Amino acid sequence: MKDNLSLKSKATRGMVWSAFGTFSSQGTSFAVGIILARILMPSDYGLIGMLAIFFAFSNMIIESGFANALIQKIDRTESDFSTIFFFNLLVSVIIYLILYLSAPLIASFYKTPELTLLTRILSLNLLIGSLSIVQQVRLKILFDFKSIALITLISVVISGIFGVVLALLNFGVWALVAQNLSAVFIKTLLLFYFNNWYPKFLFNLSSLKQLFGFSSKLLIAGLVSTIVNNLYSILIGKIFTPKEVGFYTRARQYPELLSNTLTTILQGVTYPILTSLQNERERMISVYGRLMRVTVFFVIPFLTLFAILAEPFVRLLLTEKWMPVVPLIQWLCFARMITPISALNMNILNAIGRSDLFLKVDLSKLPIFIITIAITVPMGINVVVIGNFITSFISFFINAYYPGKLFGFGVYRQLKEMFPVVLATIIMGTIVIGLIWLIPGDLYKLFFGAVAGIASFLGAAYLLKIEELKEVNGLALQFIQKKTLK
Repeated sequence: MKDNLSLKSKATRGMVWSAFGTFSSQGTSFAVGIILARILMPSDYGLIGMLAIFFAFSNMIIESGFANALIQKIDRTESDFSTIFFFNLLVSVIIYLILYLSAPLIASFYKTPELTLLTRILSLNLLIGSLSIVQQVRLKILFDFKSIALITLISVVISGIFGVVLALLNFGVWALVAQNLSAVFIKTLLLFYFNNWYPKFLFNLSSLKQLFGFSSKLLIAGLVSTIVNNLYSILIGKIFTPKEVGFYTRARQYPELLSNTLTTILQGVTYPILTSLQNERERMISVYGRLMRVTVFFVIPFLTLFAILAEPFVRLLLTEKWMPVVPLIQWLCFARMITPISALNMNILNAIGRSDLFLKVDLSKLPIFIITIAITVPMGINVVVIGNFITSFISFFINAYYPGKLFGFGVYRQLKEMFPVVLATIIMGTIVIGLIWLIPGDLYKLFFGAVAGIASFLGAAYLLKIEELKEVNGLALQFIQKKTLK
């Protein structure tokens, strides 16, 4: 009983601090992003967007799935931590040298000479970031999400201020470069300070091999996923202008910010929790089911509301120059609704040590993505995002297969769990669409639309007796009471 209470307490504290850190840091990024978008041009974002796949791919190789492998391993040792630390650093040096030498080829591929220097400078992020991987893993293992939250927030605030100042001084795309570099540097520095851990001069090959047995499947799956997710940017960057790439990059940012916020909270907290329950299947399934319902309760209404309010949001906050992103944002909102749900379905496979199934699921989706990309990219950016939505929808059914087979929590049960929230969201959407149609002025549409959306969803959830409403209220009250007592 004491273990149950301890686990629940850890999960609650972890969820609250992870939520605080993610929402505060993402909220700051959101605000900084709006300011920068008003100052900078779409082409500035397009230049960064062209390089996205190279850095995403490189980060995946550097990390190599070892972060999850360390969390999943119960009897981890100091040798394990130090070995992975030096492995990450060594690989990052190799990757940096490759990108440095390949920078002219990348610029030539896109026919954009500016990319040579941009690639070489931004690649420094890989070296700096490699030092933080094990540090962050150690805090997660200790369920110290408070430190992670504070570190993330501080780095986002300082780097955001730095980026805005340089943008105001007309540094253009280099303001975004400086923001990215300073964020990674500050975060790494703070992780060393808060964690108070330094690697010992140990490198154990047997430890590396043992951990790689688990992480190798995640690495392959991650590489496939990274290539697929960023292939759009490569093809769009090759076919279209930097300005059009900028529209696509910016359109992705807001739905992914909202979707990834929830995904980050859930994956960061739930993976260590589910891993600790890998030998207690009934408790694991119970926790998994509750997490699924809470995920749906937040992600579906919030992204639907943002899709409805996208037009007044863009016109008011980003200005008219960004209006072409409105339909892109709306389609991507519906595509990203599915991302946190799919992430949770995949997370439980890692928690039970089945990275082989994780890989199998990811590889099975690859042909669908390739076919969709081949069909949609020649037809324009608007069709690309519609194709993105279709593949996300199909992926949900594929990702839910093994949870259904292993735990009896497959597509039918998940859809059944989602139905009340979907119904409440439809009620909310109908009210908000009618309201903003009647109200003049983007500011009023945005403000009253957001207030009416939140109020109508919560009201519908209350009438439909959605249990997660009580759970969210309970967590909020618990957090407020703790703060009051302090």
